[in-house]
Amino acid sequence: MIKVLVAKKDNVINEITINGHACYDEYGKDIVCAAVSTLVITTINNIIALDESAIKYVCDDNETNIKVIKENDITIKLLSNMINSLISLENEYPKNIKVTM
Repeated sequence: MIKVLVAKKDNVINEITINGHACYDEYGKDIVCAAVSTLVITTINNIIALDESAIKYVCDDNETNIKVIKENDITIKLLSNMINSLISLENEYPKNIKVTM
């Protein structure tokens, strides 16, 4: 199962950790993992394109961690959109992804 942990400070997103495997299908064929990867990497790339110093992130085979360095409207909106999309995936694939806030 993919686990998404969203940490907030003063009701604003300040860190997101994503780890695990959806186990919907085998590696390379798992549509849930592919969707999560696409959402996360696209969000990171968009934030970095707008402001390189807005977030710090680490992506490896086991975990992705995103820390908000600068709270700005666009960064928070992009991260909120990503989280809402991950929650939509959770609603469709509850055995494969869990979002905790």
